[in-house]
Amino acid sequence: MSGQLLNEKNCVITGGAGSVGAATARRFLEEGARVVLVDLEAPDLEAIGLSEFRDRVLCVAADVSDAAATAAYVAAATERFGGIDVLMSNAGNFGTVAPIESFPVEVFDSVLAVHVRGAFLACQHAVPKMRDGGSIIITSSVAGVTGDAGVHGYITAKHAQVGLMRCLAKELAPRRIRVNTLHPGPVDNSFQQRVEDGFTAATGHDGTEYFNSIIPLGRHAAPAEIASSALFLASDLSSFSTGTLHMVDGGMSI
Repeated sequence: MSGQLLNEKNCVITGGAGSVGAATARRFLEEGARVVLVDLEAPDLEAIGLSEFRDRVLCVAADVSDAAATAAYVAAATERFGGIDVLMSNAGNFGTVAPIESFPVEVFDSVLAVHVRGAFLACQHAVPKMRDGGSIIITSSVAGVTGDAGVHGYITAKHAQVGLMRCLAKELAPRRIRVNTLHPGPVDNSFQQRVEDGFTAATGHDGTEYFNSIIPLGRHAAPAEIASSALFLASDLSSFSTGTLHMVDGGMSI
């Protein structure tokens, strides 16, 4: 349908098996897109359940921090659907919370590898295959504009993604490719639940109640709400927005 916001657009979403990636994929498909979903494990991608869109979906298992794997999923995307219109670098891992003197170096490296190296590699390989006038969305977090004791890997990575976005926004503007970061606050999903379970164990206070108490809107986001913001950034509704930090955090960063 010509009235769909992403009609005939080719989109790549990493971290596609997570709740935000899957919700965004569904929203993009409903708006007429073709979608390539990338995640680490093939069974996780197969479990999403997008069978009604089978002809417009391609699932690729890949480690986003690996250059060869990145080149392979970009090649698979272009071979199946053609030039890329939307790239959403959404893959993520949390790591752990620990004082700086005991924070595991290997965990720090792993978190930066997925969030920062993964986003860098996605852009490095996808940008030459992108059509002019497209959109790049890098999923950061409210953690990308704040700080907190002990969250050295995740918060550092989320801030670094903003720097990458700002470089790309200027570099790609002559091609009318918009580049923005998306900054969710706590989302009602298993990723956030693991964070909150760790908070509960460390502090003795209910993690979910704590996070709701510091969000002005008083609740977690639904994955579909983050997907709606991703749709805005992917579509021509955001045609004059580039280099922005798009907050979807219920006011948590105020």
